[in-house]
Amino acid sequence: MLYSLHEYAYYSAAPMRALAQMTRDFWGSKANPASDTALGRTLYASAELFSNVTRRYGKPDWRIDSVTINDTPVRVQVIEDWSTPWVRLLRFQRDNADLRRAGVKKTAPAVLIVAPLSGHYATLLRGTVQEFLLDHDVYITDWVNARQVPVLEGRFDFYSYMDHIQHMLEFIGSRIHVVGVCQPGPPVLATACLMAEDNHPNRPASMTFMGSPIDARFNPTVTNNLAEERPFAWFKSNMVHNVPPPYPGVGRRVYPGFVQLYSFMSMNEERHMDALKSYFSNLVEDDGDGVEKHLEFYDEYLSVLDLTEEFYLQTIDLVFQKHALPKGELVHKGRNVKPQAITDIALMTVEGEKDDISGVGQTQAAHEICPNIPADMKELYVQAGAGHYGVFNGRRFRESIYPKIRDFIAKTDANL
Repeated sequence: MLYSLHEYAYYSAAPMRALAQMTRDFWGSKANPASDTALGRTLYASAELFSNVTRRYGKPDWRIDSVTINDTPVRVQVIEDWSTPWVRLLRFQRDNADLRRAGVKKTAPAVLIVAPLSGHYATLLRGTVQEFLLDHDVYITDWVNARQVPVLEGRFDFYSYMDHIQHMLEFIGSRIHVVGVCQPGPPVLATACLMAEDNHPNRPASMTFMGSPIDARFNPTVTNNLAEERPFAWFKSNMVHNVPPPYPGVGRRVYPGFVQLYSFMSMNEERHMDALKSYFSNLVEDDGDGVEKHLEFYDEYLSVLDLTEEFYLQTIDLVFQKHALPKGELVHKGRNVKPQAITDIALMTVEGEKDDISGVGQTQAAHEICPNIPADMKELYVQAGAGHYGVFNGRRFRESIYPKIRDFIAKTDANL
């Protein structure tokens, strides 16, 4: 019922939303002589705030048409290389002629960025992709909103996720460098274990995990504690709901994106309320830069997708309650997943000192559970002052974290 009530509330607010938009347009028009008065600006700001708070936030565009390399614009084309009902494998291809004009003579190794399937779209990693494009051709997993997948397409669970990662690595070919951001850490590492044991020719050349719950027992956060303190049945009874019509996935059991969003926002409720107050003030004062910065962040942050029931519940069970991978108890298709099987895949972990989603120690645990990777093929980095999102986006990522990942990948590639 919760999902249906959520949809009902959205559509019920449509008349008020339309009225707010008309009010906004009237008081925001320069043809209105009262638009620049204190009353006019306040009415405009109120209408704009209501309209934005109650509107639907769809999947954002990538908006990556080019990157600047050596002061030269290099065009970028986004290509869908491979897909299933659950994911699109996108390739960001840099223009070769532009690269030559920019003085880039040697093609850098390609990178597969595995985006998190945890409530937000892959576009949340726009800044991550833009930075990697300075040196690499980039692939990324663009996960599909579960409510858009008809029930007839079947299930998608934790093990399906692992299979998808392997299929994408096989499709790309050779030994590519994989970067897992947050949630993908455990399934990507588990996939690498199986491929390493098989001596698979397309096993990764390197793995970089950023803010990932490889072993959530270390330095548990509020998120980790909630997952451990609540019985498994509670999550199934309270967090999973049926997709209502008119979505293609009507009837599918999902963990709704709006529930995940509320959970995240409630962790920093005061910060988000302050942001809304600042947004309102900037609207009243006609501070275009402040308004644009707010909208840029929240247009992305408030865009969410649904997860299938089976994927969500298995992640809670295997990653946050049983800790199956670090304890050596994860089994896939009758095979025990053995981290000790990895001997020639380089490993780097990146953590943020102030990460309130994946605490310090959870990601670097990968080094301990993969004992047979040579020491000179491992790198551990903790970024001072960085929170969870700062691990893969923003100034600290651009200036400190990315250069270390770039150099790690270059060193690994040179030794292949």
